[in-house]
Amino acid sequence: MGRVKTVRNIAIVLAIAAAVYFIPGGGRVASAFEAALWAAFGVGFGFLAVRLYRERRVWIYSLGDRHRALLYVGVAAALFAWAARSRMWQTGLGELGWFMIVGFIVYAAMEVYRHSRTY
Repeated sequence: MGRVKTVRNIAIVLAIAAAVYFIPGGGRVASAFEAALWAAFGVGFGFLAVRLYRERRVWIYSLGDRHRALLYVGVAAALFAWAARSRMWQTGLGELGWFMIVGFIVYAAMEVYRHSRTY
């Protein structure tokens, strides 16, 4: 029974791929569907971030203002470094800047972790 289900799923994926390849305008529909999937993926990460924030709110506020700001700036810098990686790596100066940002992210994470483990 499991093999039949696997073969059926492979056939469905191949039929969708053939439709995208052979039907005129299928590439645009596939691009729109891809964009919708990426948007849903981003919304899912947003909900995950909100849930983690709500579960760890006491820990976050117990860090104090300085380390909480360091945590938030580190997360924002990580998102920026991830989003801007391809463009920053086009030049040598941009690549150096990217590594400096990543170095700051590592420093911020280690400092917040070290501070959170002290009494």
